Amino acid sequence: MSPGEYTRDEIPRLEARASRRFGYLLALLLFGSIMSILAASLFGRLEIPALGVGKSILTGLGLMADPDLDPTWKVVVFNIRLSRICLSLLVGMALAVAGTVFQGILRNPLADPFTIGVSTGAAFGASLALFFGLGSREFFGFGFIPLASLGGAMAALFAVISLGRINGQLRRATMILAGIVVATFLSALISLIKSLDEESVASIVFWVMGSFQGRGWNHFAFALPYMAAGLFTIWVYSRELDMLSMGDTQAKQMGVHTERVRLRLMIGASLLTAGAVSVSGVIGFIGLVMPHLIRMTVGAEHRRLLVLSGLLGGIALLWSDVLARILLPGGEELPVGVVTALMGGPFFCFLLKRRGGGMGL
Repeated sequence: MSPGEYTRDEIPRLEARASRRFGYLLALLLFGSIMSILAASLFGRLEIPALGVGKSILTGLGLMADPDLDPTWKVVVFNIRLSRICLSLLVGMALAVAGTVFQGILRNPLADPFTIGVSTGAAFGASLALFFGLGSREFFGFGFIPLASLGGAMAALFAVISLGRINGQLRRATMILAGIVVATFLSALISLIKSLDEESVASIVFWVMGSFQGRGWNHFAFALPYMAAGLFTIWVYSRELDMLSMGDTQAKQMGVHTERVRLRLMIGASLLTAGAVSVSGVIGFIGLVMPHLIRMTVGAEHRRLLVLSGLLGGIALLWSDVLARILLPGGEELPVGVVTALMGGPFFCFLLKRRGGGMGL
């Protein structure tokens, strides 16, 4: 039975069922997020017992004082492991929410934070900073690379907006084409930078592939304001996002100023992407796969979809980072973007095959 064939009496029952399913999933993912943070804190080169990890976290949060606690444990658990875990959770949430928004406003099931070139712009900004030897410089207490990548991301966004306007109108199809053009051009410039400076190739490649190595609470604090602004903008226009996903004609009939709302949602999603990529590098598939998984479970209502996709994306990236730290026996780290691609690529192919190629919104 298609949605249009439901009787008037059945609609409240179906909505109640969807609300219960959302409630169950929300509780499960919130519990999973908390447990993942605690469990992931156990993994690392230095073996620390579970009790020591718990005490280190509580001491770092100022909730208890234990004079017998090894100060090394507190530094390792709270300052190194927990900061990295919380950052990966935040970045995963941001990428998944941004992917959900891009898929909605572009009405393209393959849309993600890479679609309009924002991630590539961030990669170009970081590559440019590395090329000029600014990797070790600081600006207002922050490393220069996050600032450069943030600037590159926002510059790419404005380039896409400028190219995507036709007769003063910002259209969905032209935005996608403009994003592809900008991303391709910036990728070529990154390749040019790598060819001109062989000494910076390793740093650029590792950053472009994504990593949380060496990240800490200062990076968390740097990205949080941009992500909060993006999330607020998206939530304010989440109802309009439902209407835009049905098409411009239907949205206009419902009183939505489609161009203005689409632009604001795109800026909000780009702020999320820029904040995430500026501290983690380029990480793929989180923003592509997670919205599809949640949409298959709770439907396409965007407020539910945004919340659950964000939580699932955070958990997925958190454990991808754990795998990146422990997979190699010698203690070396894999770029976390490699792990998400190895896991997300086959899984997305499975989703595509399961749905017979029809992954429309």
